[in-house]
Amino acid sequence: MDEDKIRNAETDTLMHAILSIQTEEEAYCFFEDLCTVAEIHSMAQRLEVACLLRQKKTYNEIAQMTGASTATISRVNRALVWGRDGYKNILDRISEPTMKDEV
Repeated sequence: MDEDKIRNAETDTLMHAILSIQTEEEAYCFFEDLCTVAEIHSMAQRLEVACLLRQKKTYNEIAQMTGASTATISRVNRALVWGRDGYKNILDRISEPTMKDEV
């Protein structure tokens, strides 16, 4: 199973911690303590890239809009096509108009 690459007691605890977040403010506080600013921005950029890929934007358009490298865009695209539907499930749940899709 693919999840075995990352699953262990520590990552189980991390996932439970994330699932316990109740507000956006709690999320900001937790992730600011857990991650560097660069890591947070990187994760946000990848989510934005996934959103734009679903909108059928080209790699060049996405790179221009987000500043993401074509390597990052390719990795996100690979996850969208061959991954475990993590991006898909989240993008289906969030309000995409809050993303930069209308830029």
